[in-house]
Amino acid sequence: MVEATDFRNAMSLLTGAVNVVTTVGESGRYGFTASAVCSVTDAPPTLLVCMNKSASSHAHFIANKVLTVNVLSAHHQHISTVFSSKMSPEERFEFGNWTTLATGAPVLEDALVSFDCKIEHIQEVGTHAIFICQIVAIGQSEHNQGLVYFNRAYHPVGNPEIA
Repeated sequence: MVEATDFRNAMSLLTGAVNVVTTVGESGRYGFTASAVCSVTDAPPTLLVCMNKSASSHAHFIANKVLTVNVLSAHHQHISTVFSSKMSPEERFEFGNWTTLATGAPVLEDALVSFDCKIEHIQEVGTHAIFICQIVAIGQSEHNQGLVYFNRAYHPVGNPEIA
């Protein structure tokens, strides 16, 4: 049996893009920082997003049935930190410039790319909910460096010289 600590230590060596996942509904705007996001298929365009069920905003994502995955640019480390902090949901949105696409979920204007989605299926596994999300709109910025998390630290990736 693999111990949880050993698993977490090993997973810290799996490089992941840093994302802020957002939603909106009658109860307000919510968001969290996530690295557990990946593509599922391009027909139809679909993403998988994992969220801890103990997160205070978990019920809001379930109820709203929409989300946007905002893939952070290299200069967004502070946005990642804010959305993983104990700040209130509305305080978090005071950082960055926000707009919307098709679903109304918050879109970070200068995110590397934003995937606006409808949550199609939810599967619970252990401590997490897995959202299977159909992409309904995509926004992309002119930035050319992404932000990744590796070995418990942030790192820029990409070539700053190529626009």
